[in-house]
Amino acid sequence: MTALRALLAAELRILARDKTSLTFTFFFPLLFILIFGAMMGGMGSAEGSRLGLVVQGGGGERLRDVIAEVRGLRTTEYTTSPALEADVAAGDVDFGLMWDGTILTTVVDVRRAQENSAYKELARGIASRFELAVQGREPLVAVEQVVEGGGGNADWLTRVVPGIVAFSVLSAGLFAVAGHITSMKRRRLLDRFIVTPMRPASLVAAVVASRLVVVFASTLITLWVAILVFRVELHVDWLRYVVSVAAATIGSMGMGTLIALVVRQPSSAANLANVLSMVMMFVSGIYFPVEIMPGFLRAISAATPLQYMADAMRYATGVVDMSPARFWAINAALLGLGVVLLPVLSRYLVRAERR
Repeated sequence: MTALRALLAAELRILARDKTSLTFTFFFPLLFILIFGAMMGGMGSAEGSRLGLVVQGGGGERLRDVIAEVRGLRTTEYTTSPALEADVAAGDVDFGLMWDGTILTTVVDVRRAQENSAYKELARGIASRFELAVQGREPLVAVEQVVEGGGGNADWLTRVVPGIVAFSVLSAGLFAVAGHITSMKRRRLLDRFIVTPMRPASLVAAVVASRLVVVFASTLITLWVAILVFRVELHVDWLRYVVSVAAATIGSMGMGTLIALVVRQPSSAANLANVLSMVMMFVSGIYFPVEIMPGFLRAISAATPLQYMADAMRYATGVVDMSPARFWAINAALLGLGVVLLPVLSRYLVRAERR
């Protein structure tokens, strides 16, 4: 145990000096959260929208009453249409409605392509309700929205955050082996262990333990920033969260073992790990839903471990629903991948090369 503690302390010191690993583990997830959160936070949702209203005809009170029934909509009235159009173009209001007594016109900014579909849908709903109010009628059918899959109020950013967490776990696990271990082997640092009583498995255990400590710290910081800065609403089941992070980290290190077995040069192994992680990030539904991808990309996505890591992380953070059986099956498969392949690392990579 003394040797293992010494190795663990040494691994943590080495990791603190490894700028590449720290960048992929800590800096990139936070950078992605800050950039995409600032650019696209709230995308796909009209809640909290700012409406500009111009009323220049009869029936204005009914229109105001209908708009007042829309929850989360902030309304600013204008006296002229040009003033409203100028503020929509300037971004002072999100969209506008102009009523001249006969026609209800919607005003949107063509540059806001992501949000306009939500604004137009909201405007159509107001127009339909206003038409019934003018006729003195109530809606014949009450429509209740039921969202399957959980996270009914989850916007785009809320779904992306657990995916970014899963990607950071994958990167940390891959680089722990494909970069760190192969670099040690290439520089013959492992030769020194031949004359010591340390077992190769102890070094592997120290690497795994150090990565788990760092990954837990990184993912918690990422979640904290997303919740604090962008008010992302997550309902974390901490038991499932711990299981997901641990299983994904160990499984990723198993995948890193495969890379290290094929590519012995540390720079080439790290580059290959970087390429594979980036490809998986874009085809695994981290930023773009898998459902909108072409069929061949959906097939590729189904074969990437990152998709299942992200799904399990979204379930653990309360963003989507998943059957408990599927959640535990995903994590058992990831853990099994690491348990099977890490002994291979111990046997073929940790053993120093004899000259």
